[in-house]
Amino acid sequence: MILAYGLFIFGRNNVILMDLGLALFNINFAQLVTVLTLTDAIEYGQLKSGQRNEAVVLAVRPMVDKFTGAISNALVGYVAIAAGMTGSATAADMTSHDISIFNIMALYVPLILAVLAIIIFISKVTLSEKKHAQVVEELKSKLAQGKIEDGNLPAANVKSTAIYAPADGKLMTMSEVIDENGKTFPGKGFAIDPSSGQIFATFDGKIKFTFGTKHAFEIVTENGLQVIVHVGLGTVNLRGEGFESYYDDGQIVKKGELLLEFDRDLALKNGYKDTIVIFYTQPGRVEKMSKISAGKVVEHGQKVVEVKFK
Repeated sequence: MILAYGLFIFGRNNVILMDLGLALFNINFAQLVTVLTLTDAIEYGQLKSGQRNEAVVLAVRPMVDKFTGAISNALVGYVAIAAGMTGSATAADMTSHDISIFNIMALYVPLILAVLAIIIFISKVTLSEKKHAQVVEELKSKLAQGKIEDGNLPAANVKSTAIYAPADGKLMTMSEVIDENGKTFPGKGFAIDPSSGQIFATFDGKIKFTFGTKHAFEIVTENGLQVIVHVGLGTVNLRGEGFESYYDDGQIVKKGELLLEFDRDLALKNGYKDTIVIFYTQPGRVEKMSKISAGKVVEHGQKVVEVKFK
């Protein structure tokens, strides 16, 4: 956009440069960056407030679009009036003063504001890809430790739910799951050392949400047990590359339904692990778990554990 303004100012007598300026002006990288930043902010908001408000966050952009559109339309009218471009006036009717007013209001001021906006964005918006990965990892840890609740009060009676393998592979206990930083994965649950990249529904339930990086999603049983299926360790840094999902958030799914495919080779090539971790986001509600048969080879859809929770 800044380059476009430069062409408008210094190449106004060259048709080719003006056409190039128009083309560059319509390549709106600023809007793309804004959308990506807002999307990344969803996990940050969940980490800080405990609530995941995707609809609210994503509604900000169209609201800003409408607001800025209204302001720009008003400014266009103001510039036209200030430059004498009203009524039946033609270009020949514009004085040198009118042209100067137009140049200042339509070119120089927007250019200065665009530069200031970039400076403010760079200096104030610190949610980089690396920072977002750190936020997601911290959020994962807090969810696994039950430090973030969704506000729904659990029923007092004890319930029982069977959890089935979401993938083919070898069962692992949580103590065997070591992340890329050499730390044990927090929380209660189990893991699978997969033999394929297909992820299936662990039970009948509802997809509650998916991380923006596509590497993890929460699924809730019909009787209220909340489970996150975390695909790979360190795979948050892939930013969704190599992940293909076949569901929508809020969708009701059945046990054994194919939900996700991920490129295990890509994860391993980048130095990450392909371990699939299944953990409870409200571990305090879990009263008892049947023993995990560590080392046992299972197929997706095969019963792994019985969980009693309240």
